[in-house]
This record gives sequence, C-alpha cells and structure tokens, in this order.
Amino acid sequence: MIIDISSQENPVVKHAKQLSKRKFREQHKEYLIEGIRIVRDAMENNQTIKTILFCDDLYHTAGGEDLVRCLAEKGFKLYRLPDKMYKELSGTQNPQGIMAVLPFEEYYPEDVLMKDKGFYLILDRIQDPGNMGTIIRTADAAGVDGVFVTKGSVDIYNGKTIRATMGSIFHLPIVHTGSTSETIAMLKKKGVKVFAASPKAEKYHYEGNYVGPCAIIIGNEANGILWEDIEASDVLIKIPMMGKAESLNASIAASIVMYEVVRQRYQRSISSENFKIITQ
Repeated sequence: MIIDISSQENPVVKHAKQLSKRKFREQHKEYLIEGIRIVRDAMENNQTIKTILFCDDLYHTAGGEDLVRCLAEKGFKLYRLPDKMYKELSGTQNPQGIMAVLPFEEYYPEDVLMKDKGFYLILDRIQDPGNMGTIIRTADAAGVDGVFVTKGSVDIYNGKTIRATMGSIFHLPIVHTGSTSETIAMLKKKGVKVFAASPKAEKYHYEGNYVGPCAIIIGNEANGILWEDIEASDVLIKIPMMGKAESLNASIAASIVMYEVVRQRYQRSISSENFKIITQ
C-alpha cells in the first residue's frame, strides 16, 4: 500500500525528521536507516520496520523498483514523498530515495553471556561514528558473540554509524553498559578473561591465548583505556608498530586483534578435527 504525502507538516514526516537527533531517538527508542541495501537487509532479516518513506528517485536507482514491489507484497505501508521533500529529510548527500524507521533492538548482558567460549568486545568510550560502525561490522564478520558499548560512547544509532555497519547492526547483539570498569567486573565474574589493548603492554596481541571465553577492550581514540581499567584487566596486549606511526586507527586495531582470536580458534578447531580423523 502506497500513501502519498505532500506536506512537511505531516506527522510521519515530522517524526522521521525528529529521529535525526539523538535525544529524540532515545525518547522514542527508534532510529532511521537509509538506502536500498540496508532497507532490504532489514526486511530480509525480519527486523521490525515501523515506517517506510520513499520518493520517485528510487525508481531510477538499481534495485529500487524491485525493493518497492517486495515491500508492498509483504504488506508494508509505504509513504511516497515529493523528491525535494525527501532530499530535505535525507541524511546523505546522494540519497537513493528510501528510508525506514526501526525500533531499538535492546539486549542485556544475560542475553549474550551464555556461551561456554564466548568472544566479546568492550568498546570503551569510542567517539567516532565511522569507527563504531566499522568495528561492529568487523565484529559481525569475525563471529563476535556480543559487543558491550560503555557509557560515553557515540550513539550506535547515529546515521553515520548505521551506514558504516553495512547491515551488521541487525546480526550482532549490542549491549549498552555503564562504565568500562563495571563491564570488566561483570565479565570477570562470568569467567571471561579480559584483554586490554594498550601500548604499555609487554605482550604482543598474537601472544595472548584467546581459546577460552574472552573479551577485548578497544579504548577511546584520543585517550586510550583509563589506567584503572588497564589494571583491572587480566592481560595487556599491544600490536607491533614497526614504522614511525605512533598509533593505529581504533577500528583497524580492533580488526587486527579480532582476527587473531579467529585465527587461534580456527586453528584449534582444525587441529581437533584432524585429531579425531587420525584416531578414528
């Protein structure tokens, strides 16, 4: 069903416009996604889609007409805006012509701390929305079981963050917690070994043992991890720096450490399978 909207004062348009600001996202517990790929991902991942807005420009974008047809066939209500009104509402420079309103997906520690050998990330006051989104996307690819976002971090429902996740926000449990120290204490009580990425470490990241339940702390881009949180961690690790650069981008550092965890666990899994074959 397609409903045409022509007025900026329409409640649907005004509500979508509000969601560009964090305080209204938090008030309504809703956020915007925008673009053909992510709206399709939301549909295919059975996300709750509350509102869909589009304009005729969508029909001139590859996959746009097909997406409208799929959404209509599934019974979604679509609101069509004039192209100019849609562009004024859009949060991107080159809008594809479709956006949707989704409710927050809220997770709690008990939702994710259930695996025997869980693999977690603690994002410590990450400020850059691009970094946040890229870390979430990489965590999804690396098979992370849950991401803990500490107080003081950028809003994960920021438009730039959502775009950087490339749909991974639909696949990965993200838990909002209090301080990093509180999160460390909670995880350690559950038997999770906590690794802190710090240039002060004596051990390189590939020297850590990540086969058991573990969590990696990725610190604030400007200030790193607070000293008291470093002391509360079980193991300090660092990434070798062979050139003259003083540091790595937070999302790059997170990716390097995450894939060392993947390497160790995959290698152990293959070794175990080979042992079973040999002894059969």
